[in-house]
Amino acid sequence: MSTLSVSALPTLNAALNGTCALLLAVGYLFIRQRKVAAHRACMISAFVTSTLFLISYLTYHYHVGSKPFGGQGAIRTLYFTILISHTILAAAIVPLVLITLYRGLKGRFDRHVAIARWTLPLWLYVSVTGVIVYWMLYHLYPPL
Repeated sequence: MSTLSVSALPTLNAALNGTCALLLAVGYLFIRQRKVAAHRACMISAFVTSTLFLISYLTYHYHVGSKPFGGQGAIRTLYFTILISHTILAAAIVPLVLITLYRGLKGRFDRHVAIARWTLPLWLYVSVTGVIVYWMLYHLYPPL
């Protein structure tokens, strides 16, 4: 049985973020089509995927710390703009997701919909910008 190297975790994290974004988008399409069971399955899967991401992300940063961004000029400004908005919203999204999921699972659909209108776009933004941050940090300007 092989184990996953800590150095592979950023790629895994990006894959989990991308998967979450896809599940969120498909889940949204399902609820628009009134396919409630499929919507529920996608959203629970997105939650599980995000939870796995968080575990992997914390494991990586516990072992490695942070990596400096090597870009300069305008790309550096863009990177930090995306990173800062991503980080702030990533912290804010956790309680929103938990409340939204709880209300949906408890059948409190009027309250679920009211908060989901905020949760979905923010969660989608965090998932997509997570992939962008990964790409910029590890592929556009990879660490030495």
